[in-house]
Amino acid sequence: MATHAQDREIDTRVVRDSFRRLLDALKEEIAVVKALKSKVIPEIDFKDIKDASASFSAEYKTRGAAVIRHVIPPVEAMEMKEELQKYIAANPQTKAFPTDNPQAYELYWSPAQIRARSHPYLLAAQRFLLSHWHSTNPSALWSTAHPTIYADKLHVRTPGDDALAFGPRVDKDGPERWNPTGYGDSQVYESVWKGRWEDYDPWEISSRLSVNSDLYQGVGGCTMFRAAQGWLSLSTMNAGEGTLLVNPMLKHATAYYLLRPFFSARKGPMDPRTGTFDESFLAPDNWTMDCLETSWLQGASPGKSQELSNVLHPHLELDSTMVHIPEVRPGDYVVWHCDQIHAVDNKHEGTADSSVLYIPACPLTTRNAEFLARQRQAFLEGLPGPDFGGGVGETRHIGRSGLEKVEEASQGKDAGMVAFGLQEWDSSASGLSETQRELFDRANKVLGFYD
Repeated sequence: MATHAQDREIDTRVVRDSFRRLLDALKEEIAVVKALKSKVIPEIDFKDIKDASASFSAEYKTRGAAVIRHVIPPVEAMEMKEELQKYIAANPQTKAFPTDNPQAYELYWSPAQIRARSHPYLLAAQRFLLSHWHSTNPSALWSTAHPTIYADKLHVRTPGDDALAFGPRVDKDGPERWNPTGYGDSQVYESVWKGRWEDYDPWEISSRLSVNSDLYQGVGGCTMFRAAQGWLSLSTMNAGEGTLLVNPMLKHATAYYLLRPFFSARKGPMDPRTGTFDESFLAPDNWTMDCLETSWLQGASPGKSQELSNVLHPHLELDSTMVHIPEVRPGDYVVWHCDQIHAVDNKHEGTADSSVLYIPACPLTTRNAEFLARQRQAFLEGLPGPDFGGGVGETRHIGRSGLEKVEEASQGKDAGMVAFGLQEWDSSASGLSETQRELFDRANKVLGFYD
């Protein structure tokens, strides 16, 4: 039977059996998450990343999210926050949402953001996180040892805010995950479609290098490969204080939301006496495989993030499995996998602001180098990043960063300038593999350093 998801023959019996195994495995994972709650998210101190334990790495790969403590010294993180506040105050014309009580600012080139993204410690933390990826294709051109910089926004969420709330979702790549010209041709999820969800490897990178993750070109859609989205915290935040929640069942949850469109319940959905899903509704025998030709992609709309809910994705038990990240403090770096379901508090119930800089972890790839070339031009002109629409951006902003701020933030090292696409990659450096040298040469050509 053919499916619009992958445009190839699928053995429905094999996929049906795989889905049933997945539902059984989900029960076990959910029990662990319910027992541990936020403790299920692994943490590590920045000073320990050079000698990280095997248990941390295993937990990070299982859970998909992590907290690295003290990446930026707290005093320095607070200085960044003060810089940011001064920049916003000096530029009241900055676009922000909501307009009557700004919380999310369309800023990309403030001194604080430049300083944070180019900081040697932040880049070191990203190299560590990216090292958890691997490739099954020895000739694939990628380097997780060489992070690249993606200029994203920031938010300063004040107590009582409910405007920045969003429920469980997966970032921007919506229908693309099922589309043959999105993720399909790259076979990122091939084992899931083949009825072997257990074999799906969220950390295999070569299959993602040619993915088109922005087929519908929605505003805010990401055309750079972000292996992980990330927050650099500039505040202390606890659960309920405008912070992040993640679903720490990375492999299981991804396989589930991919397969969910092809299955429906024979009976249900709720126990009329309690208004909740009962065991008979969730039981594997109650779920039958639909005609794949007409499957509905629950919560996935072109150009938007995929929204997940209890009604559409009942087996994930999102009320219990969306867990808050542990308390974060200024200078802590929080990351979550690009396939991961995440959300933020519906309301900021705390007494102080929750301020974060969005700083994802992005490896060097040919496509990411192409993005850097476009982003570099936006930076030099003070315009919004390539993924964030038009407008005058920060072209007239007082105190906007220039090249000297990147050099200053790099603290005399080249890594920040190179990661920004402002300085060429050294393909003659010792210790590089042949594929890394080829990748550097290609990136340098894309960036205009070579003819």
